[in-house]
Amino acid sequence: METRARLLDAAELLFQSQGVSQTSLQQIANAAGATRGAIYWHFKDKADLFNAMMDRVTLPLERATKEASGADRDPLAAIEQVMMQALGQMTADPQVRRVFEIATLKIEYTDEMASVQQRHRSARDECILDFRKALMLAAQQQGIRLPIPGKTAALGLHSLISGLIQDWLLEPGAFDLVPAGRQVFHAYLAGLGFKRAGAFSASGNHPAG
Repeated sequence: METRARLLDAAELLFQSQGVSQTSLQQIANAAGATRGAIYWHFKDKADLFNAMMDRVTLPLERATKEASGADRDPLAAIEQVMMQALGQMTADPQVRRVFEIATLKIEYTDEMASVQQRHRSARDECILDFRKALMLAAQQQGIRLPIPGKTAALGLHSLISGLIQDWLLEPGAFDLVPAGRQVFHAYLAGLGFKRAGAFSASGNHPAG
């Protein structure tokens, strides 16, 4: 397990510095002080290693959706709570930020990485499905009708969050991720017609500009 952890640590650093497609398994083995055979003992191929690296860091969007599935809670407040925790972790934890940067900016979906692309698709589809359930439940609780289909509203929310993360990773100093995430989340819910949009926290109103 120690060797496996060293291999994953080395892969993270190399993937971040030179990209996934430009990093060979031999380079990872050398950086970890291990042999190429050690890699194949623990991982089937580069894609398997990449997915194991991702598994070490729970993706915030995957975790957030599960928190919104309980019918005994306000589903929108649950999404916001865990989303803010996830965004905060990304800004504070170098490993979380590094893995997100690799998954977002440093990978090419070549034939070799087909299983990674499928993992990304499955995570996206599951997230959108869970967002749809949360939005429809919240609409039912509040007695409103969404202005667009639930699936489209969920897709928009997913795109908003993932796009915000990608923009922040391009230039982390350009804006403060957590308050920006909260504000755009509230604005999106308000646009969908939710009555409590903007009232899930004590963020208050913000001047234009």
